[in-house]
Amino acid sequence: MSTFSLDRRLAHAIQRVTSTALGPYQSAVIRIGFSATYLLFLLREIPNRHEMYGPDAPWRWDMAQQLISGNQAFTALMWSDSTLWFEVVYAVALLSAALLIVGWHTRAVSVLFMVGVLSLQNRSIFMGDGGDNVIHLMAIYLVLTRCGQVWSLDARRAARTARAAGLAVLARPAGAEAPGQEGAAAGSEADDSVRPVRRDVIGPALWGALGLVLIAATLTDGLGGTWWFPALLWILWAGQGLWWIVNWRAPHSEVRTLLDVVANLAHNATLVVIMAEVCVIYATAGWYKVQGSRWQDGTALYYPLKLDYFAPWPALSDILASSGVIVMLVSYGTVIVQVAFPFTLFNRKVKNVLLAVMICEHVGIALLLGLPFFSMAMIAADAVFLPTVFLVWLGDRLALGRRLLFGREARVLPGQRRSVEVEEAPQRSGGEGHTLVG
Repeated sequence: MSTFSLDRRLAHAIQRVTSTALGPYQSAVIRIGFSATYLLFLLREIPNRHEMYGPDAPWRWDMAQQLISGNQAFTALMWSDSTLWFEVVYAVALLSAALLIVGWHTRAVSVLFMVGVLSLQNRSIFMGDGGDNVIHLMAIYLVLTRCGQVWSLDARRAARTARAAGLAVLARPAGAEAPGQEGAAAGSEADDSVRPVRRDVIGPALWGALGLVLIAATLTDGLGGTWWFPALLWILWAGQGLWWIVNWRAPHSEVRTLLDVVANLAHNATLVVIMAEVCVIYATAGWYKVQGSRWQDGTALYYPLKLDYFAPWPALSDILASSGVIVMLVSYGTVIVQVAFPFTLFNRKVKNVLLAVMICEHVGIALLLGLPFFSMAMIAADAVFLPTVFLVWLGDRLALGRRLLFGREARVLPGQRRSVEVEEAPQRSGGEGHTLVG
């Protein structure tokens, strides 16, 4: 390979990483998956919320305060021990999870989602399991990703804005730019008639409200004892404010381009971290299983099937536990898949096969062992490796099903097709070719 060819490939790789937020569909599935998982968990635990995280918890507020003073963790529930404050924090966690699913002002809502997750989990750290740990980490990672590029209200709003701009260009008369009052008046009337989208005011208002809360929390030392968490919140808040100002005053400037580059780099780096996190989870789980005698002799699955706590369907558990061959095959197969998965990432076909096997495995864990939220969290994490072609096909099928369910047909008005295609082009560019994320 010549030096020129190598330099050109390196330049192309750098240009792609800096100009494109890769894996838009994968990051959207991660956003929807984890927020839906936590939303369903919070809804299920509404009757028990006071005993788990609130004023009636066995891990009392003063005990949690002593622990947090040692581990320096963040939780907004330590700001007050009143029941009203607990209900506010729980409601914010519920609402932010619901809004993150639909992708409403994703950047701000993802921060609220992270705050809700950390506040509840750090209040009673002994209540969680492996799935809660994954949600804990992914809630932090999500704030650094551009996870609202597709399948979100943000994407719909961006498409509507781009469509309105395209219609404005198409509707402007040819003589509008020519000198003369008649041409200028005609151009003004045309611009006014095709300006259906107003400037977003909810985003800046939400940014200002969150800024006031952040200032108050900083002044009262309510952000925990670590340095990175307050720094992360302030960087996100200041960066979003700068983004609004630049978009308003100089949307086509070099500063705007630089902000896009920084956001893309942060998104792509975080996506790599998420992939590495998933590989570490499976690799460590698999190698720890290899060291266990029950996994070595192929009987590890038998014991949880015989525990009442992990048997929501006792009859089905008894049928599986009664077959030594099935127990041995599932036990060995679990170890083999978990150990082998990180080594198959660069072989797309083998990776997709093992990915499907692991998703089926988590579905089985949810049904047989009664751990639905753990399984949902792991399936959402696995989604970072799903092929883009499959996700696009799945999105089209869901959209078609929604139209059939509500009796609506997709209609494209005259002059809209070109603007929609132009708007969707940068979103789909992240999924072209075969990469680790599809």
